[in-house]
Amino acid sequence: MKAPETWVPLAEVARPHGVRGELRLKLFNKDSDVLLHQEEVLVRLKDGVEQEVSIDRARRADQAILMKLHSVDSRDRADELRGALVCVRRADFPAPEDGEFYACDVLGAQVVHQGAPLGTVRDLKSYPTVDVLVVRAEDGGKDYEVPLVDAIVETMDLPGETITLKTLEGVLRE
Repeated sequence: MKAPETWVPLAEVARPHGVRGELRLKLFNKDSDVLLHQEEVLVRLKDGVEQEVSIDRARRADQAILMKLHSVDSRDRADELRGALVCVRRADFPAPEDGEFYACDVLGAQVVHQGAPLGTVRDLKSYPTVDVLVVRAEDGGKDYEVPLVDAIVETMDLPGETITLKTLEGVLRE
């Protein structure tokens, strides 16, 4: 599980909106409202430079968020931020419901079966019928896709960064 002070990317600056420096953000989770309730964010530019910035205002616009950052007052300055990541501290996320988790908390977790390490979670994928963990194989071979279903996943100890599988039946190698 990510440390509370860790900055987690929630959106990417898609483009300027208007002429006064407002940004149109492409959300990684279109249903998330976390950015609407922040006083400041971390802006991570493509070259890796990071800066904490106060938010003047933020509002919904269809499946995006329009955000005005305190230090961005022109369309040109807003355009310079195109492609930058907008990050929020992990501590500012609402608590997940029972049986739910945040993707950022599962990335890097060790996946084990019968006490033996299978690999580490490197990604999550959503298919029409099931979400899967993409696991970088411990043996260096092809990645595994582990369906997130009760028949396969025994426990998810996210504070301990360990996911234990009941079975390998239904687990596919890419």
